[in-house]
Amino acid sequence: MITLSSHPWIPNSTEDLRKKMLEKIGVKRVDELFNDIPADVRIPSDKWDNLDIGVRKPLSEIDAKRFIDSLLNKNKIFTSPPPFLGGGAWPHYVPAPVKYIVSRGEFLTAYTPYQPEVSQGLLQALFEYQSLMAELLDMDVVNSSMYDWASALAEAFLMSLRIKRGKTKILVPKNMNPLHKKVVETYLSPHSIVLQEIEYDKEKGTIDLEDLKNKLDEKTVAFYVQNPNFFGLIEEDAKDVGEIVHERKAVFIVGIDPITLGLLKSPGELGADIAVGEGQPLGLGLNYGGPYLGILATRFDMKYIRQMPGRIIGLTTTIDGKERAYTMILQTREQHIRREKATSNICTNEALTAIATAVYLSLLGKEGIKKLGELIYYRSHYAEKKIGSISGLRTRIFKADFFKEFIINFDDTGIKYVFVHEELLKRGIHGGLYINKWFPELGESALFAFTELHTKNDIDLLAETLESIIKGNR
Repeated sequence: MITLSSHPWIPNSTEDLRKKMLEKIGVKRVDELFNDIPADVRIPSDKWDNLDIGVRKPLSEIDAKRFIDSLLNKNKIFTSPPPFLGGGAWPHYVPAPVKYIVSRGEFLTAYTPYQPEVSQGLLQALFEYQSLMAELLDMDVVNSSMYDWASALAEAFLMSLRIKRGKTKILVPKNMNPLHKKVVETYLSPHSIVLQEIEYDKEKGTIDLEDLKNKLDEKTVAFYVQNPNFFGLIEEDAKDVGEIVHERKAVFIVGIDPITLGLLKSPGELGADIAVGEGQPLGLGLNYGGPYLGILATRFDMKYIRQMPGRIIGLTTTIDGKERAYTMILQTREQHIRREKATSNICTNEALTAIATAVYLSLLGKEGIKKLGELIYYRSHYAEKKIGSISGLRTRIFKADFFKEFIINFDDTGIKYVFVHEELLKRGIHGGLYINKWFPELGESALFAFTELHTKNDIDLLAETLESIIKGNR
């Protein structure tokens, strides 16, 4: 049994107090509290004192800072060139005002605005986020907000299940983000739902319309299309897909990278019932993997609005009608009276990142996001032509047009991409995302992303380095 002495920073840590607390809750030893953890993965209590954790001694503030800095210095920061990694999180420029505004204390420390009379600033900021995002998506109602794209998509499917009760099948495209699909499978696992894949056209890389028509039936709850899809390809038939889905009276869900909407048709234009996406490109940076911003929007139909998870901020007036006022007008969490009838158990939202996105969109404006989209489109196409001219590399795996990302195939080089990636890292370049484990039919392939951060020199450097690696290892 472990024995802990009184700790200078931990209250109630004397042996006598600990025994009284254990007696009160009905256990004899501290390690009984961990009995739910399987024994084969649990560290026995008699070994707790000997765990090799940290530096195993108290540190002064100076020594603690020096120790933490030594750990942080092990990180490799890729800024010149920026990483060429894509697949759901991309390197984009974050304007200085975005970081400054969200660092203000009233935003940085604010919690859920349960009391509108003391939360007007936060509520207004979230209302502005909803308004800007609704205009960008061309959708009627946007919530504020979800955790990330994957959880927003999963919640969209749960919404669809509640709207189309009695139906038993959800269709997803094979060319969607496989990591999002994993999250969806987890969310849907308690439900008796069949999750069925729709193939992609082997020539174009976009959704196979014939396979969709064959699998779409009266049991179908919803179909999801990601545009651009995981391969970076633009789903040019997305509007036709929506019409096919609606003919079968199923829910049409569109997933988007919002930074594409300066050039591509919005979910509203495509006829989406529900739109989801990731706000990370809109002023959030990469941040070692989060936090991100899940976008969820729907058309103005109370059957859909009432099933939205999270919360919606609305504009009203003060009691005397003299001033604007903001309040939560939809909050469907289990603790808000709804209990087991709640539409979602999402505990909070990504308010800070939603505000960052609102600031970013305000800075760019309508013309700015269009120019940004054009810049990314042209730079990624320059990269495709430059890299595609290297002997042994194939970049036009599919015929459909693309935005920001494309696949590079290394089969003809006889070299595994994992080796190429390691060689790039040695030269200070972070390569693309290896996708063979999800799409083995595409061989030794990786997904590379090119954004406004990648200059012509960056792209040329990548191409020259790839060519050098291939020539040196054939």
